[in-house]
Amino acid sequence: MELSLSLGHVTSCSPQAIFKDPFRKGNNILVMCDCYTPAGEPIPTNKRHNAAKIFSNPEVSAEEPWYGIEQEYTLLQKDTNWPLGWPVGGFPGPQGPYYCGIGADKSFGRDIVDSHYKACLYAGINISGINGEVMPGQWEFQVGPSVGISAGDQVWVARYILERITEIAGVVVTFDPKPIPGDWNGAGAHTNYSTKSMRNDGGYEVIKAAIEKLKLRHKEHIAAYGEGNERRLTGKHETADINTFSWGVANRGASVRVGRETEQNGKGYFEDRRPASNMDPYVVTSMIAETTIIWKP
Repeated sequence: MELSLSLGHVTSCSPQAIFKDPFRKGNNILVMCDCYTPAGEPIPTNKRHNAAKIFSNPEVSAEEPWYGIEQEYTLLQKDTNWPLGWPVGGFPGPQGPYYCGIGADKSFGRDIVDSHYKACLYAGINISGINGEVMPGQWEFQVGPSVGISAGDQVWVARYILERITEIAGVVVTFDPKPIPGDWNGAGAHTNYSTKSMRNDGGYEVIKAAIEKLKLRHKEHIAAYGEGNERRLTGKHETADINTFSWGVANRGASVRVGRETEQNGKGYFEDRRPASNMDPYVVTSMIAETTIIWKP
């Protein structure tokens, strides 16, 4: 399939993943494509191409990398670009009661969130949960566990579906990692990750070795983990400082968090808490796999 771009160039779209269309239903489908120049080179925004090469590497495919991505986002009032439920030109009460909150004074936009969840289920996306976040008007959905390149496909299509649903509702969705300055939580895309070796007995030692590799490439990962992340990764509001790598068990203030259950079982997964909400899931998932499996310090 060929498309003409606004600059007059022609690009070829290559279908890669198919989902059921939750808007038109019936036999209609949504197709995730990646795009190439007439010479067959991936266009600059085609991050799937390189990710697919990493995931097809024999070392990576043998490890069957699993991902669970926690996609946060903020709903905004269309005419003011101010968070949904906030008084125009003003602020709500301090953070605290909004996280997983209920009630018209604490939860804003649940109809959108539930519609998105149902639409993703219909589409065949492996969406595994939703919750209200710490900042009012901010929400999260989780995709996974997904294997390899499918994690990126599913997150991108889930984002598309969310944009369509907010359009219908007359609400704006933003993936800005710090939409409101000050004493308010930012928005991230925490990425949970495991390999076959991590999930098997003795996996905790594999996890610790992988985290050490991530530490050594901290700057490279931060550079690829989303735009404006320096406004979010301040060391406050459940984040680590952007310039310092840290990890810990059950530590929400660390760059990488290991769950207590993983420590107790001696195997499992870990959570990279650094990615911003606007990160490219193809870039983040493949880079984690490349660093922890292929890269040799």
